[in-house]
Amino acid sequence: MTTWLVRFPAPSDAPGDAVRVAVKDAIDMAGVVTSAGCAAVRDRGQAAGADAACLAGIRSSDARIVGKTNLTELCLDPNGVHHAFGTPVNPAVPDRIPGGSSSGSAVAVADGEVDIALGTDTGGSVRIPAACCGIVGLKTTWGRISTAGVWPLAPSLDTVGPLARDVAGVSAGMRLLEPGWTGSGTVPARVVGRLRIRGAERAVEDAVDAALDTAGMTVHPVHLPGWEDSIEAFGTVVLGEFWRANHALVDADGVSRYINSGLHKGRMIGAMELREARAAQRRWRDEVMGALAGVDLLALPTLVASPPRLTQASGFPTTRLTAPFNLAGVPALAMPMPAPGLPVPASLQLVAAPDREDLLCATGAAIEAALGGAAPR
Repeated sequence: MTTWLVRFPAPSDAPGDAVRVAVKDAIDMAGVVTSAGCAAVRDRGQAAGADAACLAGIRSSDARIVGKTNLTELCLDPNGVHHAFGTPVNPAVPDRIPGGSSSGSAVAVADGEVDIALGTDTGGSVRIPAACCGIVGLKTTWGRISTAGVWPLAPSLDTVGPLARDVAGVSAGMRLLEPGWTGSGTVPARVVGRLRIRGAERAVEDAVDAALDTAGMTVHPVHLPGWEDSIEAFGTVVLGEFWRANHALVDADGVSRYINSGLHKGRMIGAMELREARAAQRRWRDEVMGALAGVDLLALPTLVASPPRLTQASGFPTTRLTAPFNLAGVPALAMPMPAPGLPVPASLQLVAAPDREDLLCATGAAIEAALGGAAPR
């Protein structure tokens, strides 16, 4: 099975209605080897000495961890394709990418094997597989959920977030990640800033407009002139930090050519170039916050088009609509919406100001209800 790297038997005293949770194998669990999707890391065989901090809420609850899920190597590839460990099969469209890097987590949810899955999101790695598999995924505010004990891709961008079949499940996942968190009582957004980015297909954009209209949202056009510059800055930051966090693996046996190439590219990014990219990151964050000052949320697609076929994944701009919000550090929700004629539901991306996951979930739930409920199981 390509969805799972490790499965745990259910304890004999586990309650029958316990929430089932999958954990991406970039997140440490005490006594279990964390592979980070990389043969070179797995083959060292070093079991984690302690749980990652983000698992504390699960351990203190009645939830049951079912196993650790597959992912793309070192969390880098957003398409979900993994030649060494196997590519999890997208339940919605088996001939298309599952999305990455939290591929196994999304597939485990979409297949109904778990109720909630944990993923990581550095450039879209929760939202992209959610979009590909027709489920819901939440990228949390950078720094809100501890990444201690999580394999680093780019520490200034890395986040941990939940995936589930519906918005209520994602809210339950937030409560596991941050005990005491509650989105209940939050009034859904009414004024949404509609963001249109060059390259998104008309059918996907139309699906976003139809969903917002059905939900009765007041929509104002929003422009972010720094979008293209943010993508360039993101690329510099992610590769520069990838090298700094993972340089010990360069040229190692068991590291794929793709990953090794990324490490070598990151090594070429000097301190000055990285400082300039981080200065651009601060300007971009200010631009996004300025746009959010005039509306409750931003709305746009999660992907520019339907997920490509596995044979056509190369060159697809998978992170084009997601990575800039990692650079800004803001939270974002991806959720399915009807899109007649497309092979899978289109995915709506809602973006909020920092620490407004409650507003995202309340608004997502309202839109979900207006659209007739969550996608059928």
